[in-house]
Amino acid sequence: MFTFRNIFRMVAFLEGLSYILLLFFATPVKYLAGEPQYVKMLGMPHGLLFIGYIIIAIMIKPDFDWPKKDFLIVLVASIIPFGTFYVDKKYIQTK
Repeated sequence: MFTFRNIFRMVAFLEGLSYILLLFFATPVKYLAGEPQYVKMLGMPHGLLFIGYIIIAIMIKPDFDWPKKDFLIVLVASIIPFGTFYVDKKYIQTK
């Protein structure tokens, strides 16, 4: 079923995956092999997923009744590698 919770989980997973691929695959390939096309190919989808993650997190905040500290952790997790996976495990699946 398509609920904001499920959509957020899917976007969080894809955002985290795209960020890991960008950091640990595309960027090294760009600088070590001189092939920037992977960064270009992964950069735009990652940016859109990042924006979607933030917007949906703001939208579902009232449903989860996150305190300010937890909400800040959810937002900051989007810029930390593997952070969105932590958010899914700790703040989304447990509720």
